[in-house]
Amino acid sequence: MLPYTQVDAFTQTPFTGNSAAVMLLNAPLSDEQMVLIAREHNLAETSFLLKQDDGFHLRWFTPKVEIALCGHATLAAAHFLYEDGIVQQHETIRFHTMSGLLEVTREADGRMTMNFPVKSESPCEPPPALRTALQKEFDAGLVVYVGKTPYDYFVELASDSAVRNFQPNMSAIEALDVRGLIITAQSEREGEDVVSRFFAPQAGVPEDPVTGSAHCAITPYWSNKLGKQQGDVLVCYQASERGGTLICNVEGERVLLRGYAVTTMRGVLFGL
Repeated sequence: MLPYTQVDAFTQTPFTGNSAAVMLLNAPLSDEQMVLIAREHNLAETSFLLKQDDGFHLRWFTPKVEIALCGHATLAAAHFLYEDGIVQQHETIRFHTMSGLLEVTREADGRMTMNFPVKSESPCEPPPALRTALQKEFDAGLVVYVGKTPYDYFVELASDSAVRNFQPNMSAIEALDVRGLIITAQSEREGEDVVSRFFAPQAGVPEDPVTGSAHCAITPYWSNKLGKQQGDVLVCYQASERGGTLICNVEGERVLLRGYAVTTMRGVLFGL
């Protein structure tokens, strides 16, 4: 039997933000077992934690594959460790991951700060598959910029409404030769700087509700474009059906991603 906790990340309201399952293991599981468990949870990601002397080994799995970097499932894992008293509130959590060391701290009001690597985009010529996925937007002259991060295609659209009203062609997005597709624009709503959405059907996540790793590219891109200085925060809203807010800023080659999380379910997994 393995206990698990389900946490909604980048929100203070249950059933919004992005949900992840968190499992603290007593011993390593095989990759095949972790994929099966993640498939059973059927959430965007499941976090698997294993205690180490100087922190925790952390891996993330979608219902289909292991991924190299995940923000919301890291936030969910940190929330679980703090809430259950496994890590004290004043302590920094050290996660050893495929993307290197990730650190998380917690403020008195429960908001957490994740220290992630910058994953900037570089301009690229849109391949035919991307033009197919965004055919209406290209035809209407709404595509302002196309880039590519280490993981995803990155597309700036001309308006807030173009992002919020985007109708994804999932089969075309799934044909892209990357993890997923980021679309973003400057927000037109009070209190927000940036709006975005993220799609990764090829990884088993058709539309991700809130994507921390995408903001490792969104934050430096928009901070530069909007004239933000080192330390100036960027308020980012991901406009999925569930929605979620991230408070971000760039510090050198790192991105600080801030948000809340809330526990929604606890259970026990049988059958291994």
